Amino acid sequence: MQAADPTATVGAATSLLDAYEPGRARFFSSPTRTLLAHGVRAGVPHGEAPLHRRVTRTLDAELLAGNPAPVVIGAVPFDHAAPAALVVPEAVRRAPALAQDPLVALPADAPAAADWDVRPVPEPADYGRAVAEAVRRMRRGEFSKVVLARTLELRSSRDLDLPTLLQRLARRDPTGYTFAVPSGPGRTLLGASPELLVSRRGGRIVANPLAGSTPRSTDLAEDVRRAAALLESAKDLHEHAVVVDAVREALAPYCRTLDVPVRPTLVRTATMWHLSTTVVGEPADPTVSALELACALHPTPAVCGTPTATARDVIGELEPFDRGAYTGMVGWSDASGDGEWVVTLRCAEAEGRTLRLFAGAGVVEQSSPEAETAETGAKFQTFLQAVGVDQ
Repeated sequence: MQAADPTATVGAATSLLDAYEPGRARFFSSPTRTLLAHGVRAGVPHGEAPLHRRVTRTLDAELLAGNPAPVVIGAVPFDHAAPAALVVPEAVRRAPALAQDPLVALPADAPAAADWDVRPVPEPADYGRAVAEAVRRMRRGEFSKVVLARTLELRSSRDLDLPTLLQRLARRDPTGYTFAVPSGPGRTLLGASPELLVSRRGGRIVANPLAGSTPRSTDLAEDVRRAAALLESAKDLHEHAVVVDAVREALAPYCRTLDVPVRPTLVRTATMWHLSTTVVGEPADPTVSALELACALHPTPAVCGTPTATARDVIGELEPFDRGAYTGMVGWSDASGDGEWVVTLRCAEAEGRTLRLFAGAGVVEQSSPEAETAETGAKFQTFLQAVGVDQ
């Protein structure tokens, strides 16, 4: 799918944001484009064949049926064995990136006043004990890293206003990846992720792993100090290096060339600083799709741990909930193999009057329960501020 025309008129991207309707549309924005999809021509079936092959078959069938430019869009869960929520829509409207639209600077409406019942799962103290147990097992040599998550379940006194919530997420971080897609019957996954898992556009592959983070400060001097400290943090640099090495190892078999910077840089969101490395490659096989690359990468140590199989087992033991779409991937691919897939972070799943928020932290031997609990608390702020909950 070709990138949107950068000369498009003011308001092109924000008009798609304004047109989002829960349950009837799928919205995705990135630093390269904005997409709004309507209807369903075909769903990607669940099955034993690899996901990228099922998607390719679905797109090929659409081409044969006369669809000139089929696109698949939606969400893939953390668990490879669970069904994905991917469809070929009836129609896709396209625009340049939200960040290129001057109207995105206009503020979103304030959230409607509501009483919120907030329930943490697990309780912060229980999460801290899980972190301590993971550290204990790492020091015994069982594994080297695990990402442990926790949730907040928010129950509203009134119906959820998902379009306004999406507006607030998108306008706060228009340079990131904002999405709202159905994730199951009666459920909507929405969020504002900072992390590109992988994209492919013609002969260019890009991955942007993030690992190692610290909360931002409203005080400018303190914010700069925290950013500088993150760049020198031995614990965070080690955590980041583990992820980058895994990305290099996963992409190398697919690439003729692969450029991996020696040291990370910083990216920022409204609430967090992250260590970031941009990996750029050239595919060895021009037919490899963005989704095939994404499936080869997923899950990275940034959302699971290392070794992957052991970390998955530890997550199953220590997290008292099913992650579902959280730390899966969300995005799009077209019939040419181009696409963008992002890690499903800073997200929530809406169902009825309930929002279930997710946040995780990478746990290594140097981790402390207090620091990881604080980090997940800071990551919740993206959504808590969007819905007007003071925590």
